[in-house]
Amino acid sequence: MIDWNEDQIELREGLSAWHEAFSADHVENDEGSVFSWQKWKLVAESGILSLPFDERWGGLGQDLLTTMYVLEGLGEGCRDGGLNFSITTTICSVGVPVERFGSPALKDKYLPQIIAGDAIGAHAITEPAGGSAALQMRTKADRDGDTFILNGSKTFVSNGPIADLFMVYAKTHPDGGPLGVTAFLIEKDTPGFEVGNPIKKMGLRTSPLSELYFDDCRIPASQVCGRVGGGFLVLDHVMKREILYSFIVNVGEMQHRLGKVVEYAKERLQFGKPIASYQAVANKIVDMKIKLETSRKWLYDTAEKLARGDNVTTDMAIAKLLTSQANLDTSLAAVQIFGGNGYMAEYGLEKEVRNAVAGTIYSGTNEIQYNRIASMLGLS
Repeated sequence: MIDWNEDQIELREGLSAWHEAFSADHVENDEGSVFSWQKWKLVAESGILSLPFDERWGGLGQDLLTTMYVLEGLGEGCRDGGLNFSITTTICSVGVPVERFGSPALKDKYLPQIIAGDAIGAHAITEPAGGSAALQMRTKADRDGDTFILNGSKTFVSNGPIADLFMVYAKTHPDGGPLGVTAFLIEKDTPGFEVGNPIKKMGLRTSPLSELYFDDCRIPASQVCGRVGGGFLVLDHVMKREILYSFIVNVGEMQHRLGKVVEYAKERLQFGKPIASYQAVANKIVDMKIKLETSRKWLYDTAEKLARGDNVTTDMAIAKLLTSQANLDTSLAAVQIFGGNGYMAEYGLEKEVRNAVAGTIYSGTNEIQYNRIASMLGLS
């Protein structure tokens, strides 16, 4: 385990004071698929959006592992999983790629907005026909002097209905393969750009999702993030941070879940004994602990390798696959241990199952992660 220093612990504990406010009405808001603007205001005030960004734009300048450590605390303390997801999406979708690849003008204009919580971010990759096959995207951007004209659509865009800034990936060279895709930073009120209505979904309901439509949407070339044809470099950088940031939040959620289950199993009596005394129950809880610690270790170990500049293609796929499956497995185990109470909405555990299913799909489905690992082993 990492030996966190006093400054890191103090930062995490300082932000944890906001978690109760972040969690307010989480069951009711989930039931109504409500994104709380009041909570977002509190998120902005807390400073959590500023964690990984340089101080010159108002950030806290924290390194990768410290940011993850604090986000793990967010997952442990905040019961609004959708809000947590919207937070990490905003950090990763626009802030992370603009700081790494954006021009000085893009950084100066947009990073302070993201850091202050004045602009919510979203990234648009997936398309209705392409799914996980990003190279098959049909959204195109044709060069016209100092502008690009975008046409096409995107789907499954988290934060779509509430976002102010969108990182959109489009083909700028139809036969360019990985070098034929470019990342564009687009503001929500741009002519020719339309955000669809929120789409009802199984979990993470307080983090709204929608489709996007582009009809002769004219974008200045100055809004390109990185270089023309360099979209997959941007996307690769974003996806690595998205996996580390969003799934370390899941680790925090698993930590909270484990504590809740241990407490309940010690107090709940069946046939005159605490249910924790029954091996069938105790084994489920031990499995939860093992899956939690395995996920935590893989994510932090992978982050350390990434910070050193190592190739983490396989590590990232394993970490994502293990953590998403562990989050789902432990959420189901918690419902089983709580029995009828776990099945009731008021306890929030059934909501955690629905939220956890999403993790096996977003950031590259678990099936894609298996394929990626197999490819790195020379099996395909």
